[in-house]
Amino acid sequence: MKRILLTLLMLALAVPAIASYEKPGKGVKVQPARANWNTGYFQEALVRAGLKELGYKVKKPKELQVPLFYQSVALGDVDYWTNGWFPTHNQDIPENKADKVVKVGYVVKAGGLQGYLVSKREAEKFGIKSLEDFKRPEVKAAFDKNGDGKADLVACEAGWGCEKTINFHLEEYDLNEHINQIKAGYTASMADTLANYKTGNPVFFYTWAPNWTIFKLMPGRDVVWINVPEIKAREVEKEAIDRMTVSGVEGAITDPLKIGFVSADIRIVANKDFLDENPPAKKFFEVFKLPLSDINEQNTRMQGGEKSQKKIEKHAKEWIKKNQQTWNSWLKAARDAAKQ
Repeated sequence: MKRILLTLLMLALAVPAIASYEKPGKGVKVQPARANWNTGYFQEALVRAGLKELGYKVKKPKELQVPLFYQSVALGDVDYWTNGWFPTHNQDIPENKADKVVKVGYVVKAGGLQGYLVSKREAEKFGIKSLEDFKRPEVKAAFDKNGDGKADLVACEAGWGCEKTINFHLEEYDLNEHINQIKAGYTASMADTLANYKTGNPVFFYTWAPNWTIFKLMPGRDVVWINVPEIKAREVEKEAIDRMTVSGVEGAITDPLKIGFVSADIRIVANKDFLDENPPAKKFFEVFKLPLSDINEQNTRMQGGEKSQKKIEKHAKEWIKKNQQTWNSWLKAARDAAKQ
């Protein structure tokens, strides 16, 4: 009887220790943010799911534009997001609070391909290889949808990091008189672009990967990536100017391709105090990474109609189940960090 009581006592003492190991974030409230482009919703849902498994009480993410996020995370109003694009977003980190903004891990390293694409049939018809070709009257006329004498480019929404790079390009290459930027809601504009293409009309747009657009308008089959006239970098991008020329891009009009945008690192960004106080969360951020193909696949499902928050959470659960061994290893690393 004494042995049984002793065993029961030891088990009772062990339960809190096991629970503490499994849920090192128990009782800690976390306020995430997410960017206002839906191609990043998937990784946000996955990271939030991971923190919840670690015991954190994670609130609904605040959807923020890029500059506002970096102000908010520096002040501690939000704790993190999964949507940092670097070096492009370096310009948005407040200089007076830069020490409070920390980049952690790599969701995708050098995987954020960005650039300009045109419909393949028009590229072949007019011999389009670069933005420079949009100075030619016949090219402008082919892509002029509103009759203002300029080619219409589906560009970036106001406040996105890519907006500043596109503005820089049009200024540096003397293209403002030849190209008109469409800055309305990107998702709706690209849906219109897809519809226009299907009815036989020319299309000209900026996009990035991972993104559903290159599954619906496939480079090499429907569209081609085109060059910038020459490589010029904004100050914030000069540290990665070598990543503005890319080889082996499927559907590129030339190889190598002078794409003009940095192949960005997609990273989690968090408040320093939050990381210092929460080693398990920091470790999870460090080890979390996704294949581009998985993000593209999920983005395509969203564009196909599975775009509600409930569906996105379902996609995340399915990914976790499919990659359970990897997921468990991330959780273990995070839990072990609590003991160090």
